[in-house]
Amino acid sequence: MRIRLGCEMTYDLPQPTPMIALLNVHRSRAAALEGPDDLTTSPRVAVGYYRDGFDNRCARWVAPAGRFSLAVDCVIRDAGTPDPAFPDARQHAVEDLPSDTLVFLLGSRYCETDRLSEEAWRLFGDTAPGWARVQAICDRVHRHIAFGYQHSRPTRTAAEAWAERVGVCRDYAHLATAFCRAMNIPTRYCTGYITDIGLPPPYAPMDFAAWIEVYLGGDWRAFDPRNNAPRIGRIKIAHGRDAADVPLTHTFGPNTLVGFRVWAEEA
Repeated sequence: MRIRLGCEMTYDLPQPTPMIALLNVHRSRAAALEGPDDLTTSPRVAVGYYRDGFDNRCARWVAPAGRFSLAVDCVIRDAGTPDPAFPDARQHAVEDLPSDTLVFLLGSRYCETDRLSEEAWRLFGDTAPGWARVQAICDRVHRHIAFGYQHSRPTRTAAEAWAERVGVCRDYAHLATAFCRAMNIPTRYCTGYITDIGLPPPYAPMDFAAWIEVYLGGDWRAFDPRNNAPRIGRIKIAHGRDAADVPLTHTFGPNTLVGFRVWAEEA
């Protein structure tokens, strides 16, 4: 299967403004791209690239004052099959975990394991360790939070999402991440594209998505507490400890976002 994916964002900037973006397909999927997914801008500016501490590809540039647009448009090859399940994937003892997974056991800006640890063990302490435990966490988070864009708040933490019971996909991901880490399961927050391929219409306007990856059975496994069902065409852009590590764009100055489009569809 071939999937066309991309985005376009337009800003009004009162002054020249440095910007960073994480909008390129993650290295783990980059080999499936049919061509470069380099970022383009209007007006055209010089764009540089670097790898952050999580091996995400980041773009940086200085945008001129005025109306400024950035875009990515590419085609990627995909197996066209739903997310795989690994029900026998085991949970590792902390002392047996690879050292590079340990940072994903710690609390972070939006995932307060200290505030949610007691609740996590109360709710999930009797579940079977491994895949079943993570699925139980995702099931509970999926039922607990009511989705709605009107509920979006960029400062909401996992503990606040638990208390308020509303949010968007990042809130589902943060809450599931905090619960999994509290249960000693390394968990990282992911951003990217999820298509509507295989689902019946009507379709909501496309947007970026957030989900989690947990370290079970010697590898990172994807779980999606927001949709809580296997999906076709899950394309990762970046991962980190939480949303603070992987903003789609970071703008170092005043700005107004005046245009935003995302597409991810069968080519």
